[in-house]
Amino acid sequence: MGTTERERGQALVEFSLTIVIFLVLLMAIVDLGRGIYMFNGVSEATREIARVTSVHQGSAFGNSAQTAAVVNTQKGLIPNLGNPTFACVDMTDTAVPLEGGKCPANEGNRVKVTIVAPYRPVTPVMGLIGTWNMSSTSSLEIP
Repeated sequence: MGTTERERGQALVEFSLTIVIFLVLLMAIVDLGRGIYMFNGVSEATREIARVTSVHQGSAFGNSAQTAAVVNTQKGLIPNLGNPTFACVDMTDTAVPLEGGKCPANEGNRVKVTIVAPYRPVTPVMGLIGTWNMSSTSSLEIP
């Protein structure tokens, strides 16, 4: 009992209709994974830069060679990672004036780092939403 030409044509039409939906869903899952990777990467980059900057402040706050090396490494890992902004804050998140270009090592003073990286989905449906800004802020006490 063989299949007729008509049945084979019907199977081809059904397959072509379902494969489009399947591929769009697959692309959306990959896009979502890219977004999660980027969000986690931006968060980790912020923590790592805050850690290094709290230990190595440099001659001007946030401009040490160690901080620059970590920022460059993170920019290589995270697409479109922006430049970090640095602030010296106390435990209540109030700005503390710099002393000699450095954040004073008083108890409770912290280095606060903020980074933003834009993320644009490639899936047509998710791309309609537009660009998302992945942002992260981290603060670490100065030792």
